[in-house]
Amino acid sequence: MPRLLVLLTLLLTTAVSRAESWPQAQWSEALAPTSPAIEQLERYAFPARNDATREGVRTDALLVVRDGQVVYERYAAPTRASTAHSTWSMSKSLLATVLGVAFGEGRFHLQDSAADYYQPLNQHRDIRLQDLLHWASGLDWQEDYEYAPLDSSVVAMLYTRGRRDMAAYAASHGRAAAPGKVFLYSSGDSNLLAAALRNMVGIHDYPNYPWQALFDPLGIHSAVWETDASGTFVASSYAYLTARDLARVGLLMQRDGQWQGQQLLPRAWVEFNRTPFAPSADQPGEAAAGGHWWLNSNGAWPSAPRSTFAALGHWGQALYVLPEQKLVVVRYADDRDGSYRHDELLRQVLLAFGGKGAP
Repeated sequence: MPRLLVLLTLLLTTAVSRAESWPQAQWSEALAPTSPAIEQLERYAFPARNDATREGVRTDALLVVRDGQVVYERYAAPTRASTAHSTWSMSKSLLATVLGVAFGEGRFHLQDSAADYYQPLNQHRDIRLQDLLHWASGLDWQEDYEYAPLDSSVVAMLYTRGRRDMAAYAASHGRAAAPGKVFLYSSGDSNLLAAALRNMVGIHDYPNYPWQALFDPLGIHSAVWETDASGTFVASSYAYLTARDLARVGLLMQRDGQWQGQQLLPRAWVEFNRTPFAPSADQPGEAAAGGHWWLNSNGAWPSAPRSTFAALGHWGQALYVLPEQKLVVVRYADDRDGSYRHDELLRQVLLAFGGKGAP
């Protein structure tokens, strides 16, 4: 009898696996017919563009995948389906996904000192890798952008005195808080992780590791990831992918790290990504931080389920994952005035493709 139960379990597992739709070289499509809900979504996402003032919501690409099939796709010129678009800070979540493969290979533990993998952090040996992944290194950092460039650590890192070796620049900062105690969003923390990855995998394998570990297994061929002059991937900002390729990462995360029957990311890693870092959960109107992903666990986006999580980037870049609805949404954009609202787009997407709004 036990053998019969095992056989039935295997057969059922195989049947479920075959029923799931996985992208091959191309995505399977089941494009939804036009509906009032889709028209309403398009009015929000693709309003008339004012290229002179750059004001208002300015979507470059919107892609919706439901249960592994493309159900909606639209682009605004000059962005096309073949455009490897800037992800800006979505690069941080891409790095977390690459690190998940390294974690599964046993190359590090979350409790390890980051200095074990990046020697310039020796003056801060109490910073753990999980602290960097929570943006909680405790290093003094100002994450201001073009609106306050003179005091901005990230502007200095990307464009001026830190640009040649961004991780070293981040490591040179003093202490603002004890590691692991305070949430302080920092592109420097992300680039410290990228530098640590080099010593985890070795200097020979490092330049190709994101492709070997993640992009190639997912069938992603558009990815470009810039490095600084020291050869470290700019994990904070400079990855580029097509919308369809980024959606593959979203589908991997939606399906708990599994890809076509292979557990590419350990389930424990995906759970860590989706677990809120408590000190980040009380930001008014802001999503909570997980392991280098953003979480709706605190209801920051009330129209979406609490299980929703996302990779987010400057000027409105977003990869939303809604596990309950089996939805993955990619949005590329050029929002400059702060008028775009994550919750509004999620509300419209759920009305058009999720069957209902807020649970």
